[in-house]
Amino acid sequence: MYEYAVAWEWLSFAARWFHVITGIAWIGSSFYFIALDLGLVKRPHLPAGVHGEEWQVHGGGFYHVQKYLVAPAEMPEHLTWFKYESYFTWLSGFLMLCIVYYGGADLFLIDRTVMELAPWQAIALSLASLAVGWIFYDQLCKSPIGRNTWGLMAVLYVALVAMAWGYTQVFSGRAAFLHLGAFTATIMSANVFFIIIPNQKVVVADLIAGRTPDPKYGVIAKQRSLHNNYLTLPVIFFMLSNHYPLAFATAFNWVIAALVFLMGVTIRHWFNTTHARKGKPTWTWLVTVILFIAIIWLSTVPKVLTGETETSMTPPMTSMEQRFASNAHFGAARDVVQARCSMCHAAEPVWEGINFTPKSVKLETDREIATHAREIYIQAGRSHAMPPGNVTDISPEERKLITAWYESAISE
Repeated sequence: MYEYAVAWEWLSFAARWFHVITGIAWIGSSFYFIALDLGLVKRPHLPAGVHGEEWQVHGGGFYHVQKYLVAPAEMPEHLTWFKYESYFTWLSGFLMLCIVYYGGADLFLIDRTVMELAPWQAIALSLASLAVGWIFYDQLCKSPIGRNTWGLMAVLYVALVAMAWGYTQVFSGRAAFLHLGAFTATIMSANVFFIIIPNQKVVVADLIAGRTPDPKYGVIAKQRSLHNNYLTLPVIFFMLSNHYPLAFATAFNWVIAALVFLMGVTIRHWFNTTHARKGKPTWTWLVTVILFIAIIWLSTVPKVLTGETETSMTPPMTSMEQRFASNAHFGAARDVVQARCSMCHAAEPVWEGINFTPKSVKLETDREIATHAREIYIQAGRSHAMPPGNVTDISPEERKLITAWYESAISE
């Protein structure tokens, strides 16, 4: 059974790699076409129906690109669709959600000091939030509010901030940020699957049938594409945030999330304006830096505003935690962890240069060590990832004690 932990780790790695590959493909193509669309130039003597053109150079060659505002007069012989990048990014991301947060719900999804939930309850809330979020957003776009693009984005921003607060009231801080990214990414991918591609297929069908396509389908798809453009960078931030506890594990994490969305807007506004050849609004970088400084301040200021970290009742150990804590090898493994790991993985780290608990993982008590048994086994038992550079001189014999503890407990 203990080999299951190794296999699960590799499965997680494979899914993450796949997610990164597809994400690069989707974001890359999306950013390219946004830049292309904004950079189009209207020139005299363009073919009928052409909205604009652009000349580009890349890889030693010149490219001449033209955009039809609705569609060309005839269906082209070869037509490349950009859709699978989006689909597989979402599917691989959902696979990661299942592997890490649903498979490890007790450790990563649930924080019983936030809300007492059974794993199935937390998973059900997670799935429901993703589905309901898309339905709400889609209906919002189709409502009278949706006729005003910027007014719609303002309402959407309020909804995203509300979700940020809501997630932090239900899940662990790490899971809350991840879910906020998944919530937003679900909207983006669903835009492609349910709106943008179907609308493009209607236009293609009209061309094949010899009908004149209705321009409304392009207008609707354009609005959803604009939303995706401004939401991309915050999604990347939230997906990376699980490596940085100062982002997700602080008292004002939902406020930090709200500011991240604004940073995404200011950064993309600079690129969009530049690509449209409307100048370079350098003020956006100043605003972005100010927002980021505010985030840094919010990540460390709670003690100033609220006093010391609040204490709460510690919930009883789960059955799995009890299994690891009661194992015959636990005492020896605990001594190794406390001697070699807890100087950094503590509420108040004592190792020079470590000011905050790495990844918010504390290994001081029996409960904390038992909770993170699998991570200790993978990081310090089966591999030499921890301690970094073996700075605390953990010996091969001590690693064997950790391995023996985990494998013995998991085999019981």
